Amino acid sequence: MNKVYESAEAAIDDIIEDATVMVGGFGLCGNPENLIRAIHKKGTKGLTIISNNCGIDDEGLGILLGAGQVRKMVSTYVGENQNFADQFLSGSLEVDLVPQGTFAERLRAGGAGIPAFFTATGVGTVVAEGKEVREFDGREYVMERALTAPFAFVKAWKGDTHGNLIYRKTARNFNPMIATAGRTTIAEVEELVEPGELDPDGIHTAGIYVQRIIKGESYKKPIEQRTVRPRPAE
Repeated sequence: MNKVYESAEAAIDDIIEDATVMVGGFGLCGNPENLIRAIHKKGTKGLTIISNNCGIDDEGLGILLGAGQVRKMVSTYVGENQNFADQFLSGSLEVDLVPQGTFAERLRAGGAGIPAFFTATGVGTVVAEGKEVREFDGREYVMERALTAPFAFVKAWKGDTHGNLIYRKTARNFNPMIATAGRTTIAEVEELVEPGELDPDGIHTAGIYVQRIIKGESYKKPIEQRTVRPRPAE
């Protein structure tokens, strides 16, 4: 039952070239920073990354993109990553842009064992090209396939050695859904505790979904866009 690996490098050692990896996070919030750095250090190339976006040019998943390690992105938007935009427009990066709500449901369906579902989002647009469209109760819906992957990286606030996870506030984002949709889910946590130390009612991802867990060595937690205002005069 002990799923702890000694390091991020050890946890991702069997990920080979051309692998598909799901990665939690929204922008730079809730990113599995240590696992991303481990893949970057290993130099694995040809990756297909399924993630909400691709960080920024020099942070988060952007470091893999900048190093030429990513072949394809399945994402909801380009965001603040100029390198992402440049590679997309030049044709050097294959991109599947998915409406964000559809993306979330494709992940949830993948984790629930539902192979496909119908949604009204995207009907009549390029999103529906090449996909089955059906009418239900007088309205058209497009069929979307579930998303799964051989590997999934998630980041949690706390976890135990059995893989039970608790996320913190907005850093939860896509992490719980991605944890269920990966065949081998690797979690990194800020605090690693023994079984029984977490409140069972507070657990967001059950350990059954997590195959490997590490304690993250360091976190930068960069802010994508820092906005400040003067303090009011006392």
